[in-house]
Amino acid sequence: MSGHGAGSPVRRLLRPAEQATYEKVFSTVYVGLMTNVLLAVACAPLLAALAIVRDPLASWPFFAALSALCAPALTGAFACFAALGDGSTTVFRTFWQAYRRHAPRALALWAAGAATVSILALDAVVVSRTPWGPALTPFFATAAALVAAVLLASLVLLSEPGRQPGRLRDLVRPSLYLVARRWYLAALSIAVLVLAAAVILVKPVAGLLVLCSPLLYVAWATTRYVVAPAHLSR
Repeated sequence: MSGHGAGSPVRRLLRPAEQATYEKVFSTVYVGLMTNVLLAVACAPLLAALAIVRDPLASWPFFAALSALCAPALTGAFACFAALGDGSTTVFRTFWQAYRRHAPRALALWAAGAATVSILALDAVVVSRTPWGPALTPFFATAAALVAAVLLASLVLLSEPGRQPGRLRDLVRPSLYLVARRWYLAALSIAVLVLAAAVILVKPVAGLLVLCSPLLYVAWATTRYVVAPAHLSR
């Protein structure tokens, strides 16, 4: 009996997984890889500019404007993640439908967020040259992170399946409240996005084709939990 009892856990461990498990794993990998490819295609002008320009910081206004291409691309990726949770692996159609549908509002949100972060960054540079600059640096950093978190939360709400297009303030107001309420989760999402951007800049091929979707999924899933009350109250 003891030998049989000891062998049972081993047999359960070595038993092949069910077919549904393999299908789910392969579907997840497929959606992740295809989403990476579509993100690269949607953001191709930005990626090409980053590859050509040696010092992007010297041309930051140009790159700040060009980064707006990321906004509708992110809504497409988030729509694919939501569809995967519902059991759908139709990536191409889901991505481009969300891209076309949400592009105007996503671009407007991104433009406002990028302009605000740029102003905060310029103010931080100016203030840093004054005697009280080091004391005010945390304020500018926190404000920029808050703007980025609200922008991400608004894009997540915008890309929710079945959501009817509405006014931008109907996205920003609940996002601001919920991000401030669960700031620790919002901070985690922003940290993951910064990590994704850093990986893409350092290792473009590996970042775009392998690591981009997993990191974006973590940021999307965390932010979706943060803004869940706004989604459920519709």
